[in-house]
Amino acid sequence: MPQNPEVEAFLDQLDHPLIDEIRAVRKIVLGVDKRITESIKWGGPTFSFEGNIATIPPRTKKAVQLFFQQGALIGARHGVLEGDGEQVRTANFKTMDEVQRKKAGLEKAIRGWIKVKGG
Repeated sequence: MPQNPEVEAFLDQLDHPLIDEIRAVRKIVLGVDKRITESIKWGGPTFSFEGNIATIPPRTKKAVQLFFQQGALIGARHGVLEGDGEQVRTANFKTMDEVQRKKAGLEKAIRGWIKVKGG
């Protein structure tokens, strides 16, 4: 699981009530496929594979929100993505228990993105 030192430094400085949950979601996303990369974009950790997969906007404090810019391409069958907009979907995690409960669905959603992108 390749971790970007820039993202690690960002998280080390981040004052967030759900920092452990953010780190857990990050670990899950990066663990799906070694080709997934991460950077700081749009003010938070952003995960990429053949384009942007999702961003964790740290301004959201009541949950860890994983913001899928083109989540509609992935579809809803994974049970973790929410929303009905033309493009955007989100996955929300309020507790570590919820992160663990939704882990398999999140992994399937990330794999769905990779499949859509031909990976």
